[in-house]
Amino acid sequence: MEKKLPETLAAILKPEEVQGRHARLMFQDEARFGRMVRIRRCWAPARYRPVVNNGYERQFVYVYGAVSPVEGEMDWKICPMMNTERMGEYLAQVALAHPGEFIVMVVDGASSHVTKALVVPENIRLLRLPAYAPELNPQEHVWDELREKEFPNRVFADLASVTGQLERGLPKLAADSQRLRGITAWPWILSLNLNAN
Repeated sequence: MEKKLPETLAAILKPEEVQGRHARLMFQDEARFGRMVRIRRCWAPARYRPVVNNGYERQFVYVYGAVSPVEGEMDWKICPMMNTERMGEYLAQVALAHPGEFIVMVVDGASSHVTKALVVPENIRLLRLPAYAPELNPQEHVWDELREKEFPNRVFADLASVTGQLERGLPKLAADSQRLRGITAWPWILSLNLNAN
């Protein structure tokens, strides 16, 4: 992907497609957050052993997210499930959030991303990642950051508590453009030409 992306972007970023709009490159992914505890190392004073409760409830809520590494911005949506309809709603949300821009959104090969039933807004073009290459998607690192900072060693009484934690943590992360750029603005991404050819 790193090697082929410049040529692929050049083919997408044609003046007749971009129509003078600012081009934005976004990397999209979904993640699930739930009541199952993620045990992490934690600090405790000398002579004490930290005690962490555990939970095994298999209840989840899902988050659609897309990061713009160059701008250090993130768009997100919390959903009760993942499917084509929710993906379409998320794309519409992103299109409305950036109405004057032409968005190239890198997605994985999930069935809801490639189905003909997916409604893609006029100002968005989807670009698929190679199969089995999540390491090329910086949004994966955003999920890691969110889990590390907002969810370590936490036991939630119900799914509403998980959603509440997401509603507090996601805006905080989205507002910190410097941290987002530090996590996602990889050199090969910053070197890409996003100008219409």
